[in-house]
Amino acid sequence: MKIRQSGMPDMEYWNNFFDAPRIIEKLFTNTPPGNTIEFGCGYGTFTMPASLHTQKTLYAFDIEPSAINSVTELAHQQHIFNIKLQQQDFIQHGTGLTDESATHVMIYNLLHLENPGGLLKQAYQLLKPNGVLSIMHWRSDIETPRGPSLEIRPTPEQSKKWLESTGFHSIQKIDIEVYAPYHFSYIAIKGCNNQVKRALNSKNI
Repeated sequence: MKIRQSGMPDMEYWNNFFDAPRIIEKLFTNTPPGNTIEFGCGYGTFTMPASLHTQKTLYAFDIEPSAINSVTELAHQQHIFNIKLQQQDFIQHGTGLTDESATHVMIYNLLHLENPGGLLKQAYQLLKPNGVLSIMHWRSDIETPRGPSLEIRPTPEQSKKWLESTGFHSIQKIDIEVYAPYHFSYIAIKGCNNQVKRALNSKNI
């Protein structure tokens, strides 16, 4: 299932919007050792630098065969061998990975989909306790050269509320403006097992 308004420009133009290595460095600072999961690898803009901050395997998913082929070739050219790519409709069918299989999950430029809560819940389930979720999205307070319509973009405030309602804590807005002037970003932590139980009980889930 493709998300609404999900078209991509050519790779060179797209990559000009981000200083991806610097962004990843900031977002991965406090990630425990383990696996990474990336929802929607696209051209591999963030896949490549994230793989360098992943001590085990980076599982990268995309619905587009062309994206998987492109990132496969890029990883080969850069001699990066800890990336496992899979063409998958992860929105409808999940990743096929077991719960608590990663210490970092990446959701970049996807939260304008129809059911962002479902994707955040999936990320939560895939994270180990104390694992890190990083999100990034196009800003809605300014006009940008690309991105979905302003009216369907999440605001930082909305995004934070979604993270809170999913069960994440230690939610922190990360300043990436110098590296991605058209985007905002958050990191959030999945609680340890006792914190999770208390959160679920308080919500009567």
